Amino acid sequence: MISADTAFVAIDVQNDFCPGGALAVAEGDQVVPVINRMMPRFPVKVLTQDWHPADHFSFAANNPGAEAFSLIDAPYGPQVMWPIHCVQGSAGAAFHPKLQIECADLIIRKGYRSHIDSYSAFFENDHTTPTGLEGYLRDRGVQSVVMAGLATDFCVRFSAVDAAKLGFDVTVLEDGCRAIDMDGSLAAAMAEMAEHNVAVVPSADYAV
Repeated sequence: MISADTAFVAIDVQNDFCPGGALAVAEGDQVVPVINRMMPRFPVKVLTQDWHPADHFSFAANNPGAEAFSLIDAPYGPQVMWPIHCVQGSAGAAFHPKLQIECADLIIRKGYRSHIDSYSAFFENDHTTPTGLEGYLRDRGVQSVVMAGLATDFCVRFSAVDAAKLGFDVTVLEDGCRAIDMDGSLAAAMAEMAEHNVAVVPSADYAV
């Protein structure tokens, strides 16, 4: 049985991260059935949504001479230059049309500050500016977090590791995620999650 102190967090299941989107993750839409099957079973249900202004500095197009997927040194550390994606109010920023969002208790929007990117559901990329998710989960009495979504090696990874650092017990549903896998990023993500005792399991193996 799923305990009353467990939350399900679905990370960035948005059109731009699915096939045909501006920053598509291969088979990204395949996470939707897993999330739709699992999320309603949990007492606390959260969705996160990338929500960038058009002038966001992480867009390569906003940095003359920068190539998409190159790295720059931001004030808070290395930052990938991304194609324009998940612009506020755009069709690409909308949730995948088959994602059952009606059951969610909360939607956390992130990355809406022009000067800083946000991978984690808990913090902006400076690792100090909070999104408000931690406080919400604490107020709901949550101690364990189950995650799925996009992409395994970026927003899921950083969300899971931050949750573990904050003291939550964290599980990632492996078949409920897909990865970009850029320059070994998936292997690095799996290693970091293991280092922080994040369990990565098939959804069928999660106790229900």
